[in-house]
Amino acid sequence: MISKSISTGRFALISWLAVVSFLIFSMVVIGGVTRLTHSGLSMVEWKPLMGAIPPLHEQAWQEVFQKYQQSPEYQVINQGMTLQKFKSIFFWEYFHRLLGRLIGLVFIVPYFFFLWKGTLPKGLAQKLIPAFFIGGLEGVMGWLMVKSGLVDLPRVSPYRLAAHLLIAFFLFAYLFWILLDLIVEGELENLVSEAHICKLKSISRWILALIVLAVIYGALTAGLKAGYGYNTFPKMDGEWFPSGFFALQPHWRNFFENGVSVQFIHRTIGILLLVTVTSFWVYARRWVLSPRQFFGVNFLLLMVLVQVFLGITTLLLIVPVSLAVLHQAIAFILFAVAIFMVRTFSE
Repeated sequence: MISKSISTGRFALISWLAVVSFLIFSMVVIGGVTRLTHSGLSMVEWKPLMGAIPPLHEQAWQEVFQKYQQSPEYQVINQGMTLQKFKSIFFWEYFHRLLGRLIGLVFIVPYFFFLWKGTLPKGLAQKLIPAFFIGGLEGVMGWLMVKSGLVDLPRVSPYRLAAHLLIAFFLFAYLFWILLDLIVEGELENLVSEAHICKLKSISRWILALIVLAVIYGALTAGLKAGYGYNTFPKMDGEWFPSGFFALQPHWRNFFENGVSVQFIHRTIGILLLVTVTSFWVYARRWVLSPRQFFGVNFLLLMVLVQVFLGITTLLLIVPVSLAVLHQAIAFILFAVAIFMVRTFSE
């Protein structure tokens, strides 16, 4: 934990990391919009620096469009697409990449400014160094994901999509934990015995792990477009256990590459998460909790209820863009609340 003796400029540091964390959340949401509007393969080149400048005149647009016309997506799916339609899908991918660059600037520039001003303590500065590498890795993985859809089949690798999303979640978790350290800074007091706090912390960690697993399978579901089939609940087209679960050989592939089994696993994790969080809520409320712990326990249950409802509704309505994006956004918020819970029970 960060010492009170180095808390000069603490509010500025909190504000900075809060803005970066919010921008990461925004990037994940925009990434969802980009995927669901089929915009992710509209930019067929990766230019980390010059790519920040969009086409500024008609000739530039024509050049970019001609490059897209050489891609499998245009040739297989979007033959005859107009330039105007292309501009609409280009916008979301461009905005998503631009937001990634903005996050880099908003993190890097204040980092060195605070370091120069002496506001950023040495220990905290060192803690933040891994974020540079995680952020860079996220950018590289984003391009590798896009690149996987530019050869042969116009579909990105579900594995790379899941990795791209997970790195974003991990980057957020890393910075958010440091942010919580800065915010609470010894303010929390446990009102429950140490034995019960350890149990609550252990359960909250398992819940966090379940959420991460749900996110992984949510990404695989999205990458395989598995949400567009078996649009019934609670059964999958009349079956409690889908007959196509082990359709692929060898069997291990079904857990990652079979849309039927991946959707079933994602559903199952969601229900398991609902049961676990509800049980946790009942158990935790038996004890006198601090205000932050009380808020976290209640908000966690609320977010799980909302998320399960959104997941089922999105499935039944065959993945409308607005609901699917909201489902991804709530998953991120649920992840943040779970981190908050682990942190509050770590005092």
